[in-house]
This record gives sequence, C-alpha cells and structure tokens, in this order.
Amino acid sequence: MTAETYLVINAGSSTIKYALYDANTLALLEKKTLEMADKAGYDAAFNDLLKLVEDRNVKGVAHRVVHGGRDYAAPQKLDDKVLADLEALTPLAPLHQPHNLKPAKLVMDKFPNLPQVACFDTAFHRTQPRLNQLYALPKDLTDEGVLRYGFHGSSYEYIAAVLPAIAGDDIAKGRVIVAHLGSGASVCAMKDGKSVASSMGFTPLDGLMMGTRTGAIDPGVPLYLMEQKGLSAKSISDIFQKHSGLKGVSGGISNDMRVLLNSPAPEAKEAVDLFCLYAARQIAALTVDLGGLDALVFTAGIGENSGIIREKICGHLKHLGVTTDAKLNAANGPAIHDAAGSIAVYVIKTNEELMMARHIDAVIQRPPAPKPPQAPKI
Repeated sequence: MTAETYLVINAGSSTIKYALYDANTLALLEKKTLEMADKAGYDAAFNDLLKLVEDRNVKGVAHRVVHGGRDYAAPQKLDDKVLADLEALTPLAPLHQPHNLKPAKLVMDKFPNLPQVACFDTAFHRTQPRLNQLYALPKDLTDEGVLRYGFHGSSYEYIAAVLPAIAGDDIAKGRVIVAHLGSGASVCAMKDGKSVASSMGFTPLDGLMMGTRTGAIDPGVPLYLMEQKGLSAKSISDIFQKHSGLKGVSGGISNDMRVLLNSPAPEAKEAVDLFCLYAARQIAALTVDLGGLDALVFTAGIGENSGIIREKICGHLKHLGVTTDAKLNAANGPAIHDAAGSIAVYVIKTNEELMMARHIDAVIQRPPAPKPPQAPKI
C-alpha cells in the first residue's frame, strides 16, 4: 500500500503551488508550481489535485489562507462554519482569499471525511502588542476589527524556527527584522522569535511596494481618485492591487524584478530604486518597535536570489550599522555581513509548505479541542 501523505496547497491568483510530504517523516516527496493563464487552467489543475488525493493516499490537506481575521490565530481544522467565516473575510484580501478557499471546498465536497487545515498568514502576528495592532481610527471601527493584522506569517514562522541554528540563540532571541521580498513583500520585526510589528496591516496592500501593489500610500489618494476623477471603488482597487508597484512605476514594463534589473529603460531603474527605498524605510521604521536592531534577514524570491537588491537596500541602512560583504552577498549567504558592520545580515530560504505540513500533522495527531483557538480581542 502506498505510504500515507500530507498534501499542502497554496492556491493564488496566478499560480497553484502544492507539495506532498510523507505523513510519518514529513520528508518532501514532490513539489510543483503550476502557472495559471485562465479559468480553464485552474479547473484542470484542481481536477489534478483531486486525483492526487486518491492516487497518493493523502491523509490530510493543508491550505494557505491569507486572512484569518481576529478569530483564527492558529491553524484551524476546516468545516462548513469555518469556511463561511473565512469567505466573509474576502473583501480584506480579494486577490487571495477566494483562490485559497476554492480547493478546500472542492476537496470537502468530494472527500467529506478527509481532514483539512487552514494555515493563516495573519496568525503569526497575533502576538503583537495592542498598540501595534491599532489604527488611529474611531474606537467603534477598531471594535469591528479594523486592525493591523500582518501577513506572510508562515514564512516568518519558518525563519523564526531555523534562525537559531543559522545565527545562534543570542541573535535569534534578539531584535530581528525579516524582509520577505517577492511579488508580495513585507517586513516583520521579531523579538524572541515572535512578531512584534509588521509592515502589512488591515490588508496585504499596506507597507512595501510590491510587484503590482502600491504598498503604503496617502489615504488622500483614493479620495482624490473618487472625488476628482470619478473612479469607483472597484476601479481604484484594480489600480492599487493589479497595476501599481513595480509594474506601474516602470510604465508597464514588468512586475518581475529580474526583467526590470535587465532592462536599460530609465523607468525600470526608477521602479527598482523605489522598491529598495520603500523596503529600507520600513526596515528602519520597525527598529523603533524593537528598540534597535541585532540582525536583518532577507527571504522569499527576491530576497533570497537578488544580491543587487539586497545591496541597494542595505546601502540605505548604513547609518544603522548595516553593511554587507560583496563576495558573501554574491554567493547568497547565509551570512552576508562584513566585519565593519555592527548588524548581522543573513539570507535564508523560506519554506512555508513545510510549516504547513507540520501544522496539519499537529492538528491531526492532537486530541480535538472543545473550541477553536481564539485570538485575544483587543
């Protein structure tokens, strides 16, 4: 009989990533990224995933779900109520939440007794102090849940788990900022391996400039677009979500950092430089929440693979003692700081899928709790 496996699914707006793990050892058996061009591609991929559940003796399925809101602060076993709760959060992450939940519903329909677990991007950040979760908004809106949630939690959780082995306990327990730089990008301030503050807030639009997303922006801009340009909320959402960031600043050349770095166009250089400036500003800002900085970690697609981007970002942070060694940086680390700097700098490959496999294993193996884990209300 085929060995039991766990299936980990990360379904996004343009790709479906999945991984199979041995359910006994959590060894990786298979990992793929499927590029989706249209609805037909999605439907075919979902059908393949359902077939995989049967063919590979899947014992449980873990799903990346971007938003867990206030009520889901830990991996959660899925049922009809939980799915309904998560669907209600779709307006907070319209590019992600529907795609995250669709494969879960398909699996539930075909295999109703198969355990499924949602792993939330927001969960890791629920340890943040109350002040770091607040906006300067009327209290009734805060009480409704208009808060800073933070995202990319599985990535940060993985970095926190492996950092002691790479940098030592003293640094791992100290004041660390992790820069998750990819098509989606954010930074997280951690102390003792826990989230203290992050650049993303109520939605994944906030903070750093991204592939197609604006990042932090004056709230007067959408008001101007509505009042003076007559744009609808949907039109503004499309601009901010799909046509801004690297793609927008470069004049539509690309949202791919690799393409922009190889382009001679001045608009491409400007987009790259603005991306690095946004990132450096956010990193410097989060040192306030930590009371200083002991280590900076780069991760995710751009952070792990682009020495040029790391060098540009660190160049803005020299006043904090962040300096890199050119040879170590070109080799992608893991340690890339030089002897002159006072801040340790690392490049660490993230592994969100492994964290999700660990979570479903823990949920399946542990006795059922009387109630789902609840985040503290603030």
